[in-house]
Amino acid sequence: MVHQFKNNGYNIVMDVNSGAIHVVDDVTYEMIARFEKEPKEQVLYELSDMAPRAELEEAYSEIQELKDNGDLFTEDTYQPYMKQFAKTRKTVVKALCLHIAHDCNLACRYCFAEEGEYHGRRALMSYEVGKAALDFLIANSGNRHNLEVDFFGGEPTMNFDVVKKLVAYGREQEKIHDKKFRFTLTTNGVLLNDDILEFANKEMSNLVLSIDGRKEVNDKMRPFRGGQGSYDLIVPKFQHAAESRHQTNYYVRGTYTHYNLDFAEDVLHLADLGFKQISVEPVVADPSEPYALRESDLPILFEQYDKLAAEMVRRYKEGDAFNFFHFMIDLEGGPCVAKRLSGCGSGTEYLAVTPWGDFYPCHQFVGNEGFVMGNVFEGIKRTDLQEKFKECNVYSKDQCQHCFAKFYCSGGCAANSYHFSKDINGAYEIGCELQKKRIECAIMIKAAEAEIDEERESSSAV
Repeated sequence: MVHQFKNNGYNIVMDVNSGAIHVVDDVTYEMIARFEKEPKEQVLYELSDMAPRAELEEAYSEIQELKDNGDLFTEDTYQPYMKQFAKTRKTVVKALCLHIAHDCNLACRYCFAEEGEYHGRRALMSYEVGKAALDFLIANSGNRHNLEVDFFGGEPTMNFDVVKKLVAYGREQEKIHDKKFRFTLTTNGVLLNDDILEFANKEMSNLVLSIDGRKEVNDKMRPFRGGQGSYDLIVPKFQHAAESRHQTNYYVRGTYTHYNLDFAEDVLHLADLGFKQISVEPVVADPSEPYALRESDLPILFEQYDKLAAEMVRRYKEGDAFNFFHFMIDLEGGPCVAKRLSGCGSGTEYLAVTPWGDFYPCHQFVGNEGFVMGNVFEGIKRTDLQEKFKECNVYSKDQCQHCFAKFYCSGGCAANSYHFSKDINGAYEIGCELQKKRIECAIMIKAAEAEIDEERESSSAV
């Protein structure tokens, strides 16, 4: 499968199955589109107005060489054995999302957790439940050395004493079991202070700071329960946190909605505030909600991603670069084959834990009792659910079969698929379209940065 697109002046050709990316001239771009559909002489005739015959012949030979070398028009070698691979591959639990607090001090209007309650009751996780969760993770992690634990909510700083105790317990267990915990704290910043930040900088491998962008955008969607905005309180704290971590190992993480379709302005606003690690993601909401994204919004959103990508290239060239999470892509190494085919590992390698110890496939399923998989004291009981998630991959989803993005998005989010199609093997179509656009922009940025780097090397060598 070959996917071709133009972005920011670049002609880009993706060979989907091999992962090869080619930046080509206009002649080669048009020739590749015809290469396997028409005889050679017809191709050369149709493009005769674009270049001399000798140049066309050379381009044709280069395309044939790419094909012969397995860099273009390659076959899908994964599909024949993927079904058996999905059933038989051994998985271990490597990550937990601990819902340390089903409570929150903000009232974000788009919150899938309903102000931290997750369709249920307010609760704080006890040390005993958290300890049992870490014990479960260690016992079910097999030979895996590195383990991930996200302190999540609601707002986890509302139960920070338990967070500190669990981190201390985890550090003790590392030595006993030859494991290494990578802890993450996700916070809205309301309670963030010097003591919490000092602890986070010592113990948290990553810090996720929730903010939506411009003051008017953030305060509309992320107010306190009394309606007051949170922007003025959290921005100085987040700036201090980012600097204290030397602008690495954190993200400011926002959500855009139908109310701010010009979300590129929010990303750039965060960059102008000094943040270097930024993630602003599309809201996923019931279509009846006024802030939900609609299919008619897509052309505007595509323009915004293009605008953001072009501006990021400009800032990179000027030495003022920042990272945007959805444009970060590894074209050389990338995730392993299993990850590319099966995604985040929800329900198998990754589980969410409620304050009372129930397991769910991920945080977005919490509150849906049909997805309770077991608990921290008794382990996994719903092995049928575990198997269903284990077999969820790009080949179990009809919509993924002929999609160029499938090895980059790994079939997308199972929770979003379920919420919009009632099947984890379904699809969230708006999400799919946005993901495809982000991938195209990300590849363009890589091409542009490579060109800029080459120019810099050339000029420095003179």
